[in-house]
Amino acid sequence: MVSFRSNGKLLITGEYAVLKNAKALAVPCKLGQSLTYLPSERAVLNWVSFDSKKNTWFEAEFNVNTLKLVSSSDIEIGMRLQKLLATTKKMNPSFLSKGGDVKCHLEFERSWGLGTSSTLVANIALWANCNPYQLLENSFGGSGYDIGCAQAEGPITYIRNQINPIIQTAELSYPFEANLFFVHLNKKRNSQDAVAAFDIDKLNQSNIDAISQLTDRIIASVDQNSFDSCLRAHETLIGSILNQAKVQDTYFSDFNGVVKSLGAWGGDFVLVSGDRHSPNYFRAKGYETIIPFREMIL
Repeated sequence: MVSFRSNGKLLITGEYAVLKNAKALAVPCKLGQSLTYLPSERAVLNWVSFDSKKNTWFEAEFNVNTLKLVSSSDIEIGMRLQKLLATTKKMNPSFLSKGGDVKCHLEFERSWGLGTSSTLVANIALWANCNPYQLLENSFGGSGYDIGCAQAEGPITYIRNQINPIIQTAELSYPFEANLFFVHLNKKRNSQDAVAAFDIDKLNQSNIDAISQLTDRIIASVDQNSFDSCLRAHETLIGSILNQAKVQDTYFSDFNGVVKSLGAWGGDFVLVSGDRHSPNYFRAKGYETIIPFREMIL
């Protein structure tokens, strides 16, 4: 039996702009996803995925010789997984030379958007000993920052650079980190759909340079006022590129602090910069999933 594990992720800065080589700040999460494979001599690959409560959320069976989907609890997911396995096989023909049993265990809620797909891609790339960025490019697509987080030991800066990203460690030493929280918006945003729908030509070099500079300033912030100012500037710039209202203006206009979208706008987590009483504000509005900054990230 072989086992692999990858971290979940959050994109703090550079959403959308990271697709065109802006420098982004990304953080690996303490929670992730594991994959185990027990080979057998059968020509069948049995696949079972478990959620964070250890309940089965997906099952499938594949013919290991053809990788044809034999049965699945969800045909759409089953076909996407079949494509991912077939793509991996093309990259490494020795991959899946035998059947067996695969079990995937999520450590976070599926609705949280922390990387159910990206951790799977990263784990399969480890299993098949292939380039995870190439595998992502050939299958689901995207910037790859989530793959960069999968095996990272702490926050990183990420520049896409096609399948050879430029990744550096980022030291986040915020004296005010006790005032930072991640709040889930009680709705899921499909990042692959968001990337596909985004017109990358909306980004010009001036935008990209500005986002990269804000990333550096956010990392280097030593006081909360300057940190908040950079978050606001980042939100305003991305909002103007997307022609979308900022999440704070839409839902939290009376909040005394800053609320910043993370990743694809419109769902999943936001970053909140406030004070120790801020969780009370969000709970009163019906947002129960509130995670302190340091408890979420590696």
